[in-house]
Amino acid sequence: MVTAYECDPFTVDEEFMLSKRQYEHSTGRRQKHDVIAYQIRQSFKPGEVTAEEANRIGYELAMRFTKGKHAFIVATHMDRPHIHNHIIFNSTTLDGSRKFKNFYLSYLAIQKISDRLCVQHGLSIIEPKPYSEREKWTDYPKNPSFRDGICEAIDAILQQKPEDFEAFLRMLEEYGYEVKRGKNIALKGKGQQRFIRLRSLGEGYSEEEIRDVIAGAREHQPKRRRKEKQFSATLPKLQLLIDIEAKRAQGKGGGYVRWAKSFNLQQMAEVVCFVKEHGIGTYDELVEKADVATARFNELSDSIKSAEKRLAKIAALKKHIINYSRTRETYAAYKKSGYSQKFLAEHREEIGLHKAAKAAFNQLDRAGGQGKGKAKIPTIRQLNQEYAQVLSGKKVAYAEYREARKQMQDYLIARKNVEAILGVGQENMGMFKRGLGISPTGKRSGSL
Repeated sequence: MVTAYECDPFTVDEEFMLSKRQYEHSTGRRQKHDVIAYQIRQSFKPGEVTAEEANRIGYELAMRFTKGKHAFIVATHMDRPHIHNHIIFNSTTLDGSRKFKNFYLSYLAIQKISDRLCVQHGLSIIEPKPYSEREKWTDYPKNPSFRDGICEAIDAILQQKPEDFEAFLRMLEEYGYEVKRGKNIALKGKGQQRFIRLRSLGEGYSEEEIRDVIAGAREHQPKRRRKEKQFSATLPKLQLLIDIEAKRAQGKGGGYVRWAKSFNLQQMAEVVCFVKEHGIGTYDELVEKADVATARFNELSDSIKSAEKRLAKIAALKKHIINYSRTRETYAAYKKSGYSQKFLAEHREEIGLHKAAKAAFNQLDRAGGQGKGKAKIPTIRQLNQEYAQVLSGKKVAYAEYREARKQMQDYLIARKNVEAILGVGQENMGMFKRGLGISPTGKRSGSL
């Protein structure tokens, strides 16, 4: 869809060049790097505007910015989910006497004009963000280092669950790393000039920590890799309405009040879009869905906490079984010595570990409701299988937990805002009247 001002869309390029020659002829000035035209791109939120309305807004934007002194053409594109305008205006004025000077921060002036037009037409605008919250376009991914490569190889090997630490080292050699054994295990890969010690790779990659992971005493947490930023056309986040009267009492000025009113109107529009997208027709339906989302979130949260407790118990029990096996002969010798104090002083640590393991087994008997020594102690293999099963369930629940938390937050915020809009609750009704100046439009069970 194309409209034009003081030019013909079919011959606009020739008309712009003709105005340049008129300018040179009338002023005698000729620029080495001449600009023929300038372009403004104006986009709209998907589903909010028709092509005809977008074209009219683009035409009005061009007219206000150029003040009618420059010819321009407005082309509205409808081949994308977001309808957008390409506004191209002549750098030379209509009378051929002046040129447009692209002044400093001219885009801010265009932005303000465009925002005003969108607000007047009831359309969304981009909310200004503090500098600290903006996306940093200059933040490019860091080139991977040798240490990153070693960490990635370790992550991949630990996922294969090697039998022991020696098997882990052999798998590193299969990955192409030269392993230097000794007091401090070190690795050297292709292109490295020096060996890199495991203990220098950071938390989770020392020899002791890797041994614990292989033994099943702890869970390996790979390093967080910097991911490329992905920008998606997601809807703005729902936020609670502002109590403008309370902000006035805190000393906020007229500028803040005007912004807050615009913000509240925008959030009201977001709530309307939210309830339409989720097929909600009444306030009771919104309350019901908010309660369901909250219950699901609490259920997943309890499930994750229960899994974490069980994982901790399995890890502790495995440790006691290993300690019991290692210290059994020592404790038998201690018992044979008649519980000699001298023997106890020489083997205090081993005997203490053995007693702690027996106490843990007795507690397992009591938990199972059986007599002392009656409960069957699981094997390390059984515990490893249970640990992997519980851990897998926890990961699945946690992935759903994040989505459930966001869904619950959206429903609760939408419910609060709808309560303010409908005037449900005395305090919300007062905030609604004071902050927005609009009377309630429905009852608790009324239609949205």
